[in-house]
Amino acid sequence: MSDIAIDAPARPKGLLPGAATILAVSVYGWALLTAEEDWQVIGLLVLAAAVGLVGKLAGLGPKVLASWSSNEATMNGGAVLGLLAVIFALSTQHFPLLMLTTTLLYFIASLGLNIQFGYTGMVNFAGAAFFGAGAYTAAVLGGYAWIPPLLTILAGGVVAMVLSLLLVYPIVRTTGHYAAVVTIAFGVLFKTFLEVNEILGGPQGLMVESMKLPGWDFNNGPVLFGVEMSFYLNYALFATALVALIFCLVRRLERSWLGLHMDAVRLDETAAACFGISVHRTKILAFLSGNFILGIAGALYGMMISFIAPASFTFSDSLLMVSIVLLGGMGSPWGGALAAAIVVLLPEKLQVLQEYRFLLFSVLVMLVLLFRPDGLLPRQIRNYFPGREGGK
Repeated sequence: MSDIAIDAPARPKGLLPGAATILAVSVYGWALLTAEEDWQVIGLLVLAAAVGLVGKLAGLGPKVLASWSSNEATMNGGAVLGLLAVIFALSTQHFPLLMLTTTLLYFIASLGLNIQFGYTGMVNFAGAAFFGAGAYTAAVLGGYAWIPPLLTILAGGVVAMVLSLLLVYPIVRTTGHYAAVVTIAFGVLFKTFLEVNEILGGPQGLMVESMKLPGWDFNNGPVLFGVEMSFYLNYALFATALVALIFCLVRRLERSWLGLHMDAVRLDETAAACFGISVHRTKILAFLSGNFILGIAGALYGMMISFIAPASFTFSDSLLMVSIVLLGGMGSPWGGALAAAIVVLLPEKLQVLQEYRFLLFSVLVMLVLLFRPDGLLPRQIRNYFPGREGGK
């Protein structure tokens, strides 16, 4: 009888806490993106800190989490609608849409790194290299008009995955700081290769063709109701669709038997091997799939900014990507979204921090590791069946 009670469907929690959170975050995101003065940005940051403190003291976090867990599909759909509302509210403004789209692409990159860091426990300090591989693929293939841009984006992921094969053997044979050194060396080697390769533009870089679909050039601003919109609206909408697709795939992976194998390898490789799990195959899958996602994000990023150079894909950029994963919480997809917003938006909104952004993020990462090692939004207990108590 007790087993039956445990497996019985749980009563869905109310939608109000989750819906209110989506509404509040959407309005706050719009306000932050449109704020131009330093005092406005600082005021919004103070407001966020105050609301977070009050919410923690009032115990609102568990209520929001319960609401989201019990109605996950609805909440995820609501989050996409909130994002679309912010995008259309900013539809005529170039810079806010550029920042929002960049945040979305870095969020996609964090999902790829989370497969490696958060699920499998693999260290990858060459994220910017695989991100750059996708961007350079878009630059090279963009010169061939007969190659569809959608295929170019997929090719960016494939090229990043093929480059990953160069590191497969040392990655699966090493762990910890030894694996970190391997990826750091590859990131430095990749940047050096770009700088000395004149075919790829050398240190001057390459122009990248814009994203084009039949009858739709993303570098031309659409006209809606007689009002000309920013051309970044096209990229923001496409990035939103890409985020939704990759987010769903990553969550499916996490809840599958492959995700369970990744968790087992992260927790104890020896025990996982004793239970018949192929540690090497699991690591290879995580490394290749994570870098494939990085390459896709990089390809769209290159098309959006229209110009790329080796200086855009340095080791310091890889550290920024790693800081997103650590700040948000390893294995936490929504934590990556929050951390990507912090890493991308704060230096742009507070120009005084621009020259010290790496110092700022270093301090933030150290504080998080000391006082909140699970990240700003820690990964929750594995849930195979959303909305059911027995799935936790």
